[in-house]
Amino acid sequence: MLKKNKFRLITNVLTKAIKLWLRTQVSDIEQLQLDIQAGDRQLISGCIPSVSIVAKSAVYQGLHLSKVDLVAKNIRINIGSVIKGQQLRLLEKVPVIGEISQLEQDLSASLSSTLLSTALNDILIKLLPECSQNSKSIIWQSVQIKDNSLVISATIDEDNNSQPLDICIGLNLLSPHELRIAPIFVTRNTKILLENSDGEYLDLGSDVEIQDLQLKNGKIICRGMINVNP
Repeated sequence: MLKKNKFRLITNVLTKAIKLWLRTQVSDIEQLQLDIQAGDRQLISGCIPSVSIVAKSAVYQGLHLSKVDLVAKNIRINIGSVIKGQQLRLLEKVPVIGEISQLEQDLSASLSSTLLSTALNDILIKLLPECSQNSKSIIWQSVQIKDNSLVISATIDEDNNSQPLDICIGLNLLSPHELRIAPIFVTRNTKILLENSDGEYLDLGSDVEIQDLQLKNGKIICRGMINVNP
């Protein structure tokens, strides 16, 4: 009985530590469900075969995520320090598989994040170098999610004259590590500034493997795997 109570205590401490660690990774979260799947001996050794995570309305680095449904595998943590009340740390790279979805309104809210706004500014300047002198005066406003495409609306200030700017991009998955952004249309006040059917290619890196990417009905759904590094 004492042994069971000891393992139950370790499980409770570990669950709270993981929840606390997850909350430190996001600036806001509405709902978080956690399920740890591990045997008693595995817990004591700091090895967790599987943790399932379901979250709603999470904000990660300014990115608003409508729903997150993930499973992390083969997790090794500093269990001795956690039991003593110290912060949880990952000891090895952790593969995380699952699904993330974003609604239109959440993607639009993400436009104010440094991560996304900087990326959009860089893309715009690459497509239209003449916009570089006005990059600081671009305000990204909203996103519409259509079938396999995004329409991103902004305003750009030129000579103290604010004008609407729209970027329409197609988004297709070429491989688990690569996206094709094509076709690309950029318009300002309905005037076409750029029409590019060849598009651009985006390398996602070796730590990302996307198996499925869907853009439809005002929602983005992404299924795949990402490695979380210590």
